Amino acid sequence: MYILTLKKGEEKRILAGHPWVYANEVLKIEGHDKQGSIAKVQAHDGRFIGYGYINHLSKIIVRILTRDETPIDRSLFYNRIKQANDYRLSLGYGDNYRVVFGESDLLPGLIVDKYGDYLSVQFLTLGMEVRKEMIVDILVDLFRPKGIYERSDVPVREKEGLKEAKGLLYGEVPPSVVIVENGIKIEVDIINGQKTGYFLDQKENRDNLKHYVKGRTVLDCFSNVGGFSLCASKYGATEVTAVDVSAEAVQAVRRNAERNGFTNITAIQADVFEQLRQYKKERRKFDVIILDPPAFTKSKDTVKSGLHGYRDINMLALRQINKGGFLITCSCSQHLTLNLFLEMLKESVAATGVDARLVELRTQGKDHATLIGTEEALYLKVAVLHIL
Repeated sequence: MYILTLKKGEEKRILAGHPWVYANEVLKIEGHDKQGSIAKVQAHDGRFIGYGYINHLSKIIVRILTRDETPIDRSLFYNRIKQANDYRLSLGYGDNYRVVFGESDLLPGLIVDKYGDYLSVQFLTLGMEVRKEMIVDILVDLFRPKGIYERSDVPVREKEGLKEAKGLLYGEVPPSVVIVENGIKIEVDIINGQKTGYFLDQKENRDNLKHYVKGRTVLDCFSNVGGFSLCASKYGATEVTAVDVSAEAVQAVRRNAERNGFTNITAIQADVFEQLRQYKKERRKFDVIILDPPAFTKSKDTVKSGLHGYRDINMLALRQINKGGFLITCSCSQHLTLNLFLEMLKESVAATGVDARLVELRTQGKDHATLIGTEEALYLKVAVLHIL
């Protein structure tokens, strides 16, 4: 077993609850074992900190699994996955939800999403990768799914010395799965869809539209397969326009609208920035505009350019909202902190000369709860602005 001794004072953040040990925090490493195996972490003075799996190729050299002498075996992983699922069930989740959210469920590097009878999984770290077979076996025991599909096709794996990977791990997974979210039937592409197939983290925020859209015209920007659009129609919007640059997403919006019998949704394939500029030329405004863009900044190095993108799109949207209407604007970038997000909104409002007030500030759904001390996991920000 590896034994890692931290530099003096570096244990404070970890003792406060953070599960990552960075390589530059380590004073010395003793012992030897395989990469991905369990290592012991101790403070500069020899105090026990915890056990976690190790990877010398990553800047995060150890990810803590236990802070006591609990054996790290199949039982630990079984119990934690079961506890994670029991928590979601206790909150009323059933057909579709995030079962395991990595560090927040004390399972760093593991993502498990449930779509009806199917599971979509991500193994984001070496420590989870080497335990893949065991974890799949546990998931089969606990859920008896019809199929489990791996969607580890994400660049973050490269930081762990791993290649991107995707493919069937168990049973069968069809090209599309129909789930029921907020009482609405939605088609999900587990194999090729965004992330693990769909953006489950916005479920409650989509349902929250019931407070803002009744009797109003709605523009859903970056609509993906239409989650916000469908909820807007369900909750009484008079007219809904969905815009996405992806032809596949636009076709999915149309299929989902037809599947639910919603006849007031129009889906347009276009670049959202350009479409908003076109609406400005046409002097066409909406009562509610929803902005749910992809992350414009995916690293600390791109925050400045990302902020420019967020300001630009929010300013364009603010100018196309009727007085008395609402802007529902989101950022899914962990690098755009809450303070930066609010500052960006303040600057956007000031630059457009509108009068606006903050009605709500929301985050990801309850199935994406975050471990205290791991601010990185609190990535989704959603603000509702009322245009006076």
